[in-house]
Amino acid sequence: MSDVKIVLPESEIPRQWYNIMADLPAPPKPPLHPATKQPLQPQDLAPLFPMALIEQEASGQRWVDIPEEILNIYRLWRPTPLYRARRLEEALGTPAKIYFKYEGVSPAGSHKPNTAVVQAYYNKREGVRRLSTETGAGQWGSALSLACRLFGLECTVYMVKISYQQKPYRRSLMQVWGAEVIASPSDRTEAGRRILAENPDSLGSLGIAISEAVEDAATHDDTKYALGSVLNHVLLHQTVIGLEAKKQLALVGDYPDVVIGCHGGGSNFGGLAFPFVADRIAGRDVRAVAVEPAACPSLTRGPAAYDFGDTAQMTPLLYMNTLGHRFMPPGIHAGGLRYHGAAPLVSHAYELGLIEAKAYPQRSVFQAALQFARTEGLLPAPESAHAVRAAIDEALAAKEEGKPRTILFGLSGHGHFDLAAYDAYLSGQLEDYELPDEIIQRALAELPRV
Repeated sequence: MSDVKIVLPESEIPRQWYNIMADLPAPPKPPLHPATKQPLQPQDLAPLFPMALIEQEASGQRWVDIPEEILNIYRLWRPTPLYRARRLEEALGTPAKIYFKYEGVSPAGSHKPNTAVVQAYYNKREGVRRLSTETGAGQWGSALSLACRLFGLECTVYMVKISYQQKPYRRSLMQVWGAEVIASPSDRTEAGRRILAENPDSLGSLGIAISEAVEDAATHDDTKYALGSVLNHVLLHQTVIGLEAKKQLALVGDYPDVVIGCHGGGSNFGGLAFPFVADRIAGRDVRAVAVEPAACPSLTRGPAAYDFGDTAQMTPLLYMNTLGHRFMPPGIHAGGLRYHGAAPLVSHAYELGLIEAKAYPQRSVFQAALQFARTEGLLPAPESAHAVRAAIDEALAAKEEGKPRTILFGLSGHGHFDLAAYDAYLSGQLEDYELPDEIIQRALAELPRV
């Protein structure tokens, strides 16, 4: 029998992260100070981040060493397995080979601890007592709660209210690891109180939750802010995924024609795809596809522009594909993808034509998730299911063309805490949402003038 799982020994965990900044054919536009609109300086970020992360954020160094303390923690779940989805291939009748990199084996059940433990480590090293953060579906909040517990830090998580209501067990998991979890928008911060005054029934958004977490950190001397996606240093840490995948594919003498990842802020997609995009820059024929929800299509329908990373306009201005910092996404079940902007590095790669983007409505995504679960046995998180949908479509295209192709996608987390979403789909209550263009245009009208 041919292997289903391709497993690396712990000695093969990458000892360096890959920084795509070193290989981009043109540099991205710099982040700007929100008040002066001038390029951001390292000291501007000091109230929010430890200096080690600020240095990584601005670094153009291709390879960044992973501290031994982080490697020791990575060994709790890394290397993660690469699977060959043979049963799915057979069910589809496709000549394509389908591989998926499974990050659901981490303690938090997703890829998010890959950066959470790094951020907690550097904060602890610089004497920080507490971290504040936001979370959508709860994967990031869970990961940071775990990381803070491992390093003896306190943790405060502002959880988007719709996800706080839809996903109570993710909230419970954060609390098991000792975190304080607050539904956002809340009355805990000035930003939250302002939103609630405008709309007492607000379901929240990642932009609002970021505003609350940033305000919390900025107003407490012993607290720093931790971000689960979007910024350069976060995507840097996540490249351990793609670097491992390259090693695993090499073991079976294979290489992908297309690499697929779900996309919200960009950390999962960038982490898997950027090591392969480096090969594309060097001339290799490989495609990379970012897959987002049609209800929050930052790459496929959002222009590239300077915008705030949060609703209350407290963060630096980032040049990214954006739906506008005032955009309020509907309460879809892929809560981790409900972010108005795309990571600047992902946006820049998209602008350069190095990656592609697709958007799907949620019923099509859940249909693919069920097909995957009923063949491969693993239940995808709703976010990860977007990559499953695109991978199946690629395999069906290969079948129609009668040509083989090798597909790699990221199964960024399991869906064990998302069964309410599956209940809604199975009972016919899950609806697709056609995002009217006027909603996007109304949010884009409030973009900052730079």
